Amino acid sequence: MERKNASDYPQELLDEFDKYVHGDIDRRAFLDRANKFAVGGVSAVALWESLRPNYAFAQQVQKDDARIKVSYETVSSPQGNGSIKGYFARPAKPAGKLPGVLVIHENRGLNPYIEDVARRLAVANFVAFAPDGLTSLGGYPGDEEKATALFPKIDGTKMFEDFVASYGWLKARPECTGKMGAVGFCFGGTTVNKLAVRLPDLAAAVPFYGGQPSAEDTAKIKAPLLLHYASLDTRITGGWPAWEEALKANHVTYTAYVYEGANHGFHNDTTPRYDEASAKLAWSRTLDFFNKYLRG
Repeated sequence: MERKNASDYPQELLDEFDKYVHGDIDRRAFLDRANKFAVGGVSAVALWESLRPNYAFAQQVQKDDARIKVSYETVSSPQGNGSIKGYFARPAKPAGKLPGVLVIHENRGLNPYIEDVARRLAVANFVAFAPDGLTSLGGYPGDEEKATALFPKIDGTKMFEDFVASYGWLKARPECTGKMGAVGFCFGGTTVNKLAVRLPDLAAAVPFYGGQPSAEDTAKIKAPLLLHYASLDTRITGGWPAWEEALKANHVTYTAYVYEGANHGFHNDTTPRYDEASAKLAWSRTLDFFNKYLRG
């Protein structure tokens, strides 16, 4: 299947798909609104199909790559849903202990794209753990629509505690130096911001297009932040100027980038919203940031 780019679609259609992905409209409403873009023998359903993730595109690091070791692990989470399962990736032959990075998924659980992100971190000489927030409902179901439907059914407070437990588990692993970072995307970006508020020992936080904490919560942040935003993502990026004022007022160390012409989800290489140039630049900046703050 040929990869399509955001530029192959009208921006209005991408904006409607963003609403669908985040549960603001259902599939029927999206198809109704997509009808006006269904021209030249392309149906609204075909447009919907073409915008959905294709996980064949996400394999930047193969599951059986000889450089890394991967496994599924279960973490105890007494303050959350009891336990949470996740994907653990680390170098196959580490030279001593390594920094840890917690990877937080979008609003549909531990899909193949997020597992690949964990493997990319392992190749870059980190130990990475990507917990599945859908564990208490059976885990990521292998289908994006089912996953998106499951997500709101989980108690958000308990799911957050599951992520806090995952952080503690990775930090205490014998492979880990105890120096910890976190990276997340969309819902995961918002969660990484919340972890920065909650965890005074978090050493580096990298939210991709994450929702911003309140000014009151911002005062609690100790971790340096690397913030990635998309210029066309008005829903999230619109909150950035006010948050920047709060970060400055509270003397939080931060670096922020707004990627011009990029959409929400631009790092996710399984959908047409992927922006290769922005994604590669943001990822290289992410690795540089983690190397700076986690290996010092």
